[in-house]
Parts: sequence; C-alpha cells; structure tokens
Amino acid sequence: MERSQRRKRLPMILAAQLSDTHFDLSPRNTERVERVMAYLADLPRRPDVILVTGDITDSGKPEQYAEARLALRADIPIHLLPGNHDDRAAFRTELLGEPTSDAPINSVHRVGRLTVIMLDSTVPGEPGGLLAGETCDWLDETVAAAGDGPIVVALHHPPRPVASPVVDVIALAEPGRLAEVVAGDPRIIGVLTGHAHSPIATTFAGKPMITCPSTASVLGGEWEVTPPHKVMDYAPDPAVALHVIDETNTLTTHFRSVPMGGWLAEPPI
Repeated sequence: MERSQRRKRLPMILAAQLSDTHFDLSPRNTERVERVMAYLADLPRRPDVILVTGDITDSGKPEQYAEARLALRADIPIHLLPGNHDDRAAFRTELLGEPTSDAPINSVHRVGRLTVIMLDSTVPGEPGGLLAGETCDWLDETVAAAGDGPIVVALHHPPRPVASPVVDVIALAEPGRLAEVVAGDPRIIGVLTGHAHSPIATTFAGKPMITCPSTASVLGGEWEVTPPHKVMDYAPDPAVALHVIDETNTLTTHFRSVPMGGWLAEPPI
C-alpha cells in the first residue's frame, strides 16, 4: 500500500486529573495544589485538559472557592465537577460564574476527538452519591449526541466498591442505569472518579474505572484502616492521574506523586 493511502495516525490525547483538593483556607492544601499545577505546566508535553473530580473545597464556603479559583489556573482548559464536600450554589457562582442554583452541575466538553462527560453525583447534605433522574436523562441525550470519537465519563463517587471501608458505604447508590450506558456504548472507553483519596484501577460495566488520588491526603484501604484514629494519611506527597488516549482510542493511566521539594536530577546522598 502506498504511504499516502495509509490511515493517518491519530494524535495522542493527554488528560490530567486532580481530585479532592479540599481547599480549606489553610496554606497546606493550597500549596499542594499549586505544586501539582506547576508540575503539569512544566511537562515537556503538557496535558490537553485538566479535570478536577470533586471535593474542590472542604466545606463549600465562598471564600474556599475563591481560593480554589486562584490556585486552579492554567493556560489550558480546566473542567470541574462537585463532590460531597461542595455546595452547588457556591460552586456555580464562585467557580463557574453562573447564577445560583441547586440543580445538578453536569457538563460535556470536547478535547479533540475525545468527549468528556462530567456528571454531578452529589446529594446535597449527604456524603453518599446518587445520579438524579434528570442527570441520567441528560446522560442518555449527551451520549446519543456525541460524535464518533471516544468518550470518558467522570463523576465524584465510585459506582462500584473499591475495598475502602470508609468510601464503600458512601459510594454511588443505584449505579445500574449508569452501568447500562457504559456497557452499552463502545465509544465509552472508561469511567473516572474521585472520592476515595487513593489511586485505584478496576473495572465497571466492563470498562476501566480509574479513581484519582487526592492532592490533600491518602485514605487507607480495608487492610490499613483502624478507625477512628488511623484512617487518613496526610504524610504522602500530592498526586495526579495522567490519562493517555492513544491512536487506537485505548485508555492508559499513569499516576504521579509530585514531591513538594521539586525535581531531583540526581539520587540523594
């Protein structure tokens, strides 16, 4: 076959995912996010998009969103969805610049040939998640209207157990309708979540399900947790997930911790 007749190689898409930043007006969590954002900005091949999958703030206060707005700045697109620690009304007014509303915050974004569908899985006032009927209807319509390229679905609450005694009891309830959509459409290549404060790779509805680590802390698995005192570990460096969508539209994820002290080119003595 002549070279001119060969199929054109599709470009790689790189999507960075942050989660559970928990801006709380303390310098610690802000500095950790700023370090992650600096790491992304310094990459030789920078991400095409940054996704932030919930718990942007620790308690949904307007001043915490103002803090997040300053730290989560980049010259590439950034898209955010809420988590159970967020407040829909303040999220809208302070981060999105939209009128106040308590309706679910769902959004869809195009990144080259990739469609990113971000679902609001929060239940106001509750730690656990649920996709409202209007969100499920919107998801059906959005998937139907998407192009031929790959699709990733992002939400805060994992729709299946992740071996966390803390998270599994406040994960996504009634995931059946989401599972039908994910399993039933070959364009959907993966599901991205937060909430668990840990890098986790598993499957949901026959597709990869990737749970992003938190920039703020690490939540132990059931083999580590001894409530009430040993649950959350605040010692590890902040971390980020880097999702590669290659020319075959396959999802591959790399996790990176971001040292607070920066890059070392030589091993320490």
